[in-house]
Amino acid sequence: MSAESVVTTTPDEASPDEASTDEAPAVDVTRLRVALARLSRRLRRHELAGLTPTQLAALATVERSGPMRLGDLAAAEGIAPSTLTRLVTALEESDYVRRHADPSDARASTLAITPHGQEALERIRTESTLMLTASLELLTPAQRSTLAEALPVLEQLAEVPGSAGSTGSTGSTGSAEARGR
Repeated sequence: MSAESVVTTTPDEASPDEASTDEAPAVDVTRLRVALARLSRRLRRHELAGLTPTQLAALATVERSGPMRLGDLAAAEGIAPSTLTRLVTALEESDYVRRHADPSDARASTLAITPHGQEALERIRTESTLMLTASLELLTPAQRSTLAEALPVLEQLAEVPGSAGSTGSTGSTGSAEARGR
């Protein structure tokens, strides 16, 4: 399957303040994808508190959503129930989450994050923030300004429904918040 590696906007697609230009800037999609993937890997290169990326994403989802049923977590993370069982067992054994009987259904249980799980997520987010801050300090003021101007567009790309890896959370690849946030 072939994919277009350069995307340009037509004057109709350009914003009103760009409509006066004859040629819209091209975006090298391959370079963008590679740069984002490399940055994402760098943000995950810290000590993950013994968690796999999938466990980290699930833990962040439980933190963000509050106590939730196991089936809801599996759906939110896009993982099979058998995988979820192993994942939750590992999180429980590490004292990151605790299972509780669901008061509305005796056959079901809910999962809640523990204080230890919250501390682990906070430590991971702090490590990632410090690493990214150090990297940004290596950029020139003009480069930081360009990046600041691009943030709204990057945030929009990260939230596009149906995009690869988009689950509305830290996804099975991890939501942005969990993956290094």
